Amino acid sequence: MWTWIARTILRNRFWNLSILALLTIFMAFMATRVHMSYEMTQMLPTSDSTSIVYDNFKKQFGQDGSVLFMGIQSDSLFHLNVFNEWYDLTNEIKEVDGVEEVVSISRLFHLSKDTVKSKFAFLPVVPYKPRTQGELDTIKQLIYSLPLYNGLLINQKSGATLMMVTLDKKKLNTKSRVALIEDICAVSQKFQEKTKVEIHYSGLPYIRTVTSKKVQNELQLFVLLAMLVASLALYFFFRSFKAVIFPMIIVVMSVIWTIGTVGLFGYKITILTGMIPPLLIIIGVENCIFLLNKYHYEYRLHGNKVKALTRTILRIGRANVLTNATTAIGFATFIITGNKALIEFGVVASINVFVSFVLSLILIPIFFSYLKPPHASQIKYLDNRTTGKLLGFNERAVLYHRKFIYFTVLGVVLFGALGVGLLKTTGNIVDDIPKKDRLYQDMMFFEKHFNGIMPFEIVIDSGKDKGILKLSFLKKIDKLQNELSNYKELSRPLSVVEVVKFAKQAFYNGNPEYYALPDNNEMAFMASYLPEMKSKKRTLLNSFVDTNLRKTRISVQMANIGSKDIERIQNELKPKIDSIFNPSKYKVDITGTSVVFLKGTNYLITNLIESLIFAIIIIALLMAFLFASIRMIMLSMIPNLIPQLVTAAMMGYLGIPLKPSTILIFSIALGITVDNTIQFLSRYRLELKLNNGNIRESVVFALGETGYSILYSSTILVLGFSMFTLSTFGGTQAMGFLISFTMLTAMFCNLFVLPSLLLTLDKWSTTKKFKEPVFDIYYEDEIETEILAIEESINKVDESTNKKA
Repeated sequence: MWTWIARTILRNRFWNLSILALLTIFMAFMATRVHMSYEMTQMLPTSDSTSIVYDNFKKQFGQDGSVLFMGIQSDSLFHLNVFNEWYDLTNEIKEVDGVEEVVSISRLFHLSKDTVKSKFAFLPVVPYKPRTQGELDTIKQLIYSLPLYNGLLINQKSGATLMMVTLDKKKLNTKSRVALIEDICAVSQKFQEKTKVEIHYSGLPYIRTVTSKKVQNELQLFVLLAMLVASLALYFFFRSFKAVIFPMIIVVMSVIWTIGTVGLFGYKITILTGMIPPLLIIIGVENCIFLLNKYHYEYRLHGNKVKALTRTILRIGRANVLTNATTAIGFATFIITGNKALIEFGVVASINVFVSFVLSLILIPIFFSYLKPPHASQIKYLDNRTTGKLLGFNERAVLYHRKFIYFTVLGVVLFGALGVGLLKTTGNIVDDIPKKDRLYQDMMFFEKHFNGIMPFEIVIDSGKDKGILKLSFLKKIDKLQNELSNYKELSRPLSVVEVVKFAKQAFYNGNPEYYALPDNNEMAFMASYLPEMKSKKRTLLNSFVDTNLRKTRISVQMANIGSKDIERIQNELKPKIDSIFNPSKYKVDITGTSVVFLKGTNYLITNLIESLIFAIIIIALLMAFLFASIRMIMLSMIPNLIPQLVTAAMMGYLGIPLKPSTILIFSIALGITVDNTIQFLSRYRLELKLNNGNIRESVVFALGETGYSILYSSTILVLGFSMFTLSTFGGTQAMGFLISFTMLTAMFCNLFVLPSLLLTLDKWSTTKKFKEPVFDIYYEDEIETEILAIEESINKVDESTNKKA
C-alpha cells in the first residue's frame, strides 16, 4: 500500500497540489463562518439532577447570570455634582439598546403606605435630579434609612455603591453582547472623565465578554508566535530558507483547515478550540522535521533525490501514521467526557492532527521534488558537532553509566511520589485570571465591599399554594438567612422576607427600627396593603416567589472562591437547612451558577481522569499491535509514564491545583511524547534484523538514527508549548509550562532510560514476538525494486512535461 501511496504522491504532483489547493480554499470559506462563543460553558449533562434543578430555577425565576455590576467608591459620592453625574449615567445606561433594567442609588424605590386605598405605593427615592446640596442630603438620609439596600446596593461604612444592569438574555449568547458591553463602558467613561472617580466592572456577562475577547486576541497572537518559533527553529536546525518556507506553507494550510473544521461542524471558538491552531502548528512542524531529516539523511547516503524522497514516504510515512495516531488519541479521549467544550476540542484537534500529517506527507515530498537536490551546506547539520557531542554523551551514558541513570530515575520517581501527595483539586468560577489583571482587581472590589457577585441560590418549596405567606414559614426563612450571614464568603441574603420587612417598615411610616418580620396581628393588617401577584412582569416581589405563592428563593452573591470552599459551604448548610425545614414537609434545593460550577468541576475532573486512563489503555493496545510483546509494551510505557508522574509532582510542589484547565495536560502530553518511543523502538527492531540480533549494536545504531529527530522534535515542542506561558489565562500558562516540562522529561527518558532498559533487560525484553510483529514500520524487503519503479514513473512524467514545454 505504501508503495502505491509514494507513487501516487510523486507521480501526480500537479493534481495533488490542485486538489489540496481547492480543498483549502473551501475550508478557508468555512473558516469565515466561525464566531466566538459567548455562552457559559456547560460542564454538566442535561440529564444531571443539578442541571435539571438549575434549569427549573431559570424557568421559574429567570437567568441568574445576566446582571452587569458597576461599582464606585468615593468620599464625594453624595456631593451634588458627582451624584448628579451618577444619576445621568444611570438614565443613559437605561436607554442603551439591550439593557432591560438598571438599579442604583439614583434609581431605587421605597414603599409608602396609602391609608386611603389601603395599599403600598412604590415611589422613587430620587423623584428628580436634585438641584441643591440640601435636597441631596435629604435623599441621602432617606437612602440610609432603608436597611433593605444596605450591603446590597450601598455599603454605608465604606461609601461604596454599585449599579446593577440587567441585560437582554437574547443578546448575551451572541456576538452582539460585545457591542452592548462596549456601549455601556463608553457611556460610563464620560462619568469617569468628569468626576475622576474610577468605575469597577464585574458580573458574569462582563467577565465572559472580556474573557472571549482575550481568547480572540490570544488566538491571533499564538498563531503568529507559533509560526515565528517554528520558523526560527527550522532555520536553526536546517540552515536553509527552503526548509522554513515550505513547512510554513503547510502549517498555514493546517491552521486554515482547523478553523474551517470548526465552521464545518457548526462549533464556535472557545478558550479550548482557540488553542488548537497554534498547537497544530507545532505538531505539524514536528512532522516536517521528521520528513526533512529523513530526506537529507537518505540523500547524503546515495545522492539520489527521487530515491531519498521515496524512502522518506515509505519509512517516515509508515512511522508517522502511528505516531500521529497516538497524538490524535490523546485529544480524542476528551470526547468521552460528556462536556460540550471538551468534546468539540477533542473532535477538532484529533481530526486535524491527521490532516496536518497528511498535508506534510504529501506536500513535503512534492515541494522538494520540484527543487534542486540539497547542497552539502544544507545537510551539514547532520554532522553538527554540538548535536554529535550530545548524542555521543548519550551513547556513553547508556553503555557505561546505566547505574547512575537508574539511581537518577529512582530519585526522580521518589520526588514525584512525594509531590503527588501535595496535589490539590480545586477550581474557581472565574478561573485562570491573573491577580494583576484589571478583571480580577475589579472583582476583588466587589468582594471587598459586597462579598462578591457570583450567584448562589436557595429555592424552597413550601408544599402548598400560598404557603410562603404563613408567618411561621417566613420565620424559617429568616432563621436560615441568619445562618447564611455567618459565612464571610456570602453577601447579605435577599428574599421575600426582606420584602416583608421592608413592607413593615413602610407600614410604620418608614421608621427603620421596624425593619423586621411582623407578628400575626401586624401581618393581618398588612395583608391588604400587599400587591396582587397577577402580573407576569418581574417586580421586586414576584422575582422571589412563584405565581401560586408556593415556591420562593433566597438569593445570595458569593465571592469567587474555589470549588472546595463551595462544597464545604454546601455540606455545612445541608444539615442546617434540614433542621429548619423538615425534609418530609419542605423541598429545598441549593442551586445557582456557583453550585452548578462545583458539580460540573467535580464531574469534569472525574471524566478527565477516566479519559487519561482510557488514553493509556488505547495507546498500550496500539503498542501491542505494533510490537506484539507484552514485555516490550510494559517497557515502552515507562519513559512515558515517568514524565506524567513528575509533571503531577511539579504541580504539587508549585501549588498548581488539579482542575479542568490543567488535568487535560496529561492526555495531550501522553499522546505526543509516545511518538519518540515508537520511532526509537521501531528503528531498534530494524537494527536487530540488520545486526543479526546484536542488541548492543542495535541500540547504538537506533540512537544514532533517531537521536537527531528526537532532539529536534522535542526541542521545537518545548519551545512551541512554552509560548503559552505568555497567556493571560492561568490555565493556559500552566499548560504551556507543564507540557513543555513533560516533553523535556520525556526526551531524556526516551534517550537515556529506554535504551538503558533495553540493554539491561536484553534477553527478557527482546522476545521473538517483538522481532516478528504483525505490523512493521521500517522494512527492507523489495524496497529497492519499489523505489526503482517509482523513479522510472516519475522520470517519464518529467520527460513528458519537458517535451510539452
